[in-house]
Amino acid sequence: MAPWNSSSTKRRQFIALLGGAAAAWPLVATAQQPAMPLIGFLSSVSASVTSKRISSFGQGLSDGGYTVGRDVTVEARMAEGQDDRLPALAADLVSGHVRLIAASGPVAAFAAKRATTSIPIVFVAAFDPVQAGLVATLNQPEGNVTGVTLIGARLGGQRLGLARELVPNVGVVAVITNPNSTDASEELRDVQNAARATGQELVVVAATSDRDFEAAFAMIIERHAQVLLISMDPFLIQSTPQIIALAAQHRIPAVYATSESVAAGGLISYGASISNAWRLAGVYAGTILKGTRAAELPVVQPTEFELVLNLKTARSLGLQIPPTLLGRADEVIE
Repeated sequence: MAPWNSSSTKRRQFIALLGGAAAAWPLVATAQQPAMPLIGFLSSVSASVTSKRISSFGQGLSDGGYTVGRDVTVEARMAEGQDDRLPALAADLVSGHVRLIAASGPVAAFAAKRATTSIPIVFVAAFDPVQAGLVATLNQPEGNVTGVTLIGARLGGQRLGLARELVPNVGVVAVITNPNSTDASEELRDVQNAARATGQELVVVAATSDRDFEAAFAMIIERHAQVLLISMDPFLIQSTPQIIALAAQHRIPAVYATSESVAAGGLISYGASISNAWRLAGVYAGTILKGTRAAELPVVQPTEFELVLNLKTARSLGLQIPPTLLGRADEVIE
């Protein structure tokens, strides 16, 4: 498990509590245990992805001795990749008198913040929350918002470096990005800066809906890209199965931002552990439910990142993974 830190001298001095029950999960209903605190989980993505986040979130709560469905309830609202739904979903949670909102992704975090200035919010997202204006500073977030930043924007150049290791002397690298995403826009700038520094040709392809991927891959092939980077973005994470299938169909190696993508059949990923991030968010949520104000909890940042490889996918692509890359991998899926 990758270590994380906060920018505070009191980092890691927090405990946990929480659990999960959403519309799609058969846990104890609020009506059956009205005394239990109700947590709202606001997610940009689908039920299948959100359920994994809630599971990790609940693990953080259980570290403090709180059992899902017995001590606390989680009620999820999911935008299913349609971010314009998030303001209404956030307002619905607020009207339901939740004690805390867990927000997955930057758009969800801002939707929750606009919906309430009093209910504590704990977010997990891969952007700079200070630069974006979500919190005042990492050390002292102020207001009612704190959480975990995956700082994915700083990793774009390193993922480009992995692409060059996978395909030595690669001429053209493509990037699929969501131009509407705060996460992906920062990461794209990092990739572009790294590409300019190395003289790498970069093909940037936009995707904002599932209908865009066929055309995106057609352009990638037309431009003779030899490796593909997938930006860190909630919509692109939700669309991972479609991206993996198209990458396999066109036999193009792809570098992903999350290990979940590699577990699902992607080739390689580099980034902070999302499951660990949500466990830590659960820890923060429990601490807040015990009486600590969100403003007193510094935004948590990762200090190490995981490199995950899928050798089965590599073999299907006829790709030989360099021994130096294998030696650095934190996990190798056979």
